[in-house]
Amino acid sequence: MNVGIITVSDRASTGEYEDHGGPALQAESGKRGWHVLADAIVPDDKERIKEVILAFEAQGCNLILTTGGTGITERDVTPEALREIMRVEIDGFGELMRMRSVDITPNAILSRGLAAVVGNSLVITLPGKPQGAVECLEFVEGAIAHTVKLCAGAPTSC
Repeated sequence: MNVGIITVSDRASTGEYEDHGGPALQAESGKRGWHVLADAIVPDDKERIKEVILAFEAQGCNLILTTGGTGITERDVTPEALREIMRVEIDGFGELMRMRSVDITPNAILSRGLAAVVGNSLVITLPGKPQGAVECLEFVEGAIAHTVKLCAGAPTSC
């Protein structure tokens, strides 16, 4: 599986602080035998987020993971950016991530994480905190391979 990882953070994109979410997702991808084909750090800007998702999809990333921008502050725009370019939203991913995360922190109900199909890629938006991003990835991992096959139009068995 070819993976693209996008960290969405104003401060990390300007070098104000070191990105930890992207490296955490790179390590998790490696543990699963996934190949990280591309990575980027972008500001909380809808146009920039959309641009990088579309570029990663065009480069052949069949799984694109974002970390950050899924909260409720004015600058958190990752879900809005994804919804502007998606073909279809996959509600179950976000539902499961919130349902399982609320057992860890009650603030999980504030997360607006989701998954969607963009072109032939599965895009999953994960929390900005590295531990939260990794936990949410683990919660939905069981459905990722099958979903990536469906996104690519590959035949699957029931």
